[in-house]
Amino acid sequence: MMRKLFLVLILTSTSALVARAQDFDVIIRNGAVYDGSGGEAEHVDLAIKGDRIAGLGDFKDASARTIVNASGLAVAPGFINMLSWSTESLIQDGRSQSEIRQGVTTEIMGEGESMGPVNDRVREHMLRAQSDIKFEIKWNTLADYLQYLEKRGVSCNVASFIGAATIRENVIGFEDKAPTPEQLDQMRELVRKEMEAGALGIGTALIYPPAFYAKTEEIIELCKVAAKYKGKYISHMRSEGNQLLEALDEFIRISHEANIPAEVYHIKAAGQKNWPKVDELLSRIEAAQKGGLNIRANMYTYTAAGTGLDACFPPWTEDGGYPALFKRLRDPATREKIKAEVMIDSDKWENLYLAAGSPDKILLVAFKSEKLKPLTGKTLAEVAKRRGKDPIETAMDLVAEDESRLGTIYYLMSEENVKKEIAKPWISFGSDEASQAPEGVFLKSNPHPRAYGNFARVLGKYCRDEKVIALPEAIHRLSGLPATNLGLDHRGFLKEGMFADVVVFDPATIADHATFEKPHQYATGVKHVFVNGAQVIKDGEHTGAKPGRALWGPGKVR
Repeated sequence: MMRKLFLVLILTSTSALVARAQDFDVIIRNGAVYDGSGGEAEHVDLAIKGDRIAGLGDFKDASARTIVNASGLAVAPGFINMLSWSTESLIQDGRSQSEIRQGVTTEIMGEGESMGPVNDRVREHMLRAQSDIKFEIKWNTLADYLQYLEKRGVSCNVASFIGAATIRENVIGFEDKAPTPEQLDQMRELVRKEMEAGALGIGTALIYPPAFYAKTEEIIELCKVAAKYKGKYISHMRSEGNQLLEALDEFIRISHEANIPAEVYHIKAAGQKNWPKVDELLSRIEAAQKGGLNIRANMYTYTAAGTGLDACFPPWTEDGGYPALFKRLRDPATREKIKAEVMIDSDKWENLYLAAGSPDKILLVAFKSEKLKPLTGKTLAEVAKRRGKDPIETAMDLVAEDESRLGTIYYLMSEENVKKEIAKPWISFGSDEASQAPEGVFLKSNPHPRAYGNFARVLGKYCRDEKVIALPEAIHRLSGLPATNLGLDHRGFLKEGMFADVVVFDPATIADHATFEKPHQYATGVKHVFVNGAQVIKDGEHTGAKPGRALWGPGKVR
């Protein structure tokens, strides 16, 4: 009798253990699950345990601490922002509000400049460039910075390319000169260290000084080092306008000679006279792909670009850095020379003043000086008229007075071309903005509306409303495609064993609301977001959770 009772106790205990093993932290039920591969949805439950997806299937008899009813909703992998400028905003506010509310769970940084490596010269430059957001630089390497964000607490995952300009600034400075052989060795060594620490590869932004001063061969040498660690090359090409196709030739050459996968940042044809080049641009990239090169691109979903007002001036004006620029803008003879060059439609540099077409298509949105902040939201034409000055003279005055690049929006692209680009299956998406919130320090300037709407706009305007791409494809392009391109570990797909970055949204209502006039408006339609298994958005509101992690490239030395 005692033996039978003992066996019953064992069997009862074993069955209880099995039941407990089937319990989960989260079960998302009744949703249309898109796994990120581009395939149609499956109507299955998704279970999360810890920071991983525990399974997809029928879990109606299982229990969980959190049950999400996703009836009528889409369940997708967390979205990846291929071009994030949240480098400073996440220090100010780790919640990543404007982007996490669109389903963005991973921010990819490093367009040209990165938050490391840092030496005294770069640290001084970064401190001088600070505007509304002030912070101490408590790190020396790029990897240190990413770990600093993780320890400080962020709601999203973060990863970064190494800015080629930052490498140049560390070793050469801000002058227009080529590296000596010894300096090039130092640059290679900095790249090696950051790649072994987990950087994704090399990022360039070649229209801006000091990156503009780098010759193609210099970039190839840095990329060769990154390639040894399965790194990628990602580039704001040397021209998106008059020299667009020539810039693509350079980009393809770098990919070929360094034997490195490459991606074009925010693909576009800038300036009305260059709009017809888009078809040739896209076909040349596809020809390179057929020829065996691993080349991709990303984009934002707007017809206006955002950068500095200093992009109206020729690159030599910043030889020596921003202090040298401000000094030149205060010298009457130099100003005359600058003005004369700005008025010439040259192929030697990317002249955004002429590309915009007129000063009323140049919108001033972010000033450093409190005195100038009342001009936020005015066009260059409006300010020039108010001051009774020529628009180019006014642009020089404003940059000199503000002692900053001065955040500016330029209307440069055509809607027809935006749709052509969205239709391409090899193009992913990036906001080219900082995640922020309609509160506090963020209200001191106007961001580009892409900060609040870029990803919701893909799914709402271009997928549901205008049917440029189908929903499964759109989700793939926001998740599985960029994760695969970057080589991210167990990210980008909804499969058992993958990290639980999950977004639940309503395909029928998801929409962007930010405008150029009123950019600080959240997108709507995202109901729930999980990052590494922790719920960050619940019923459309932020939970305050900050489970984001630093993510590393595939070449990281473990």
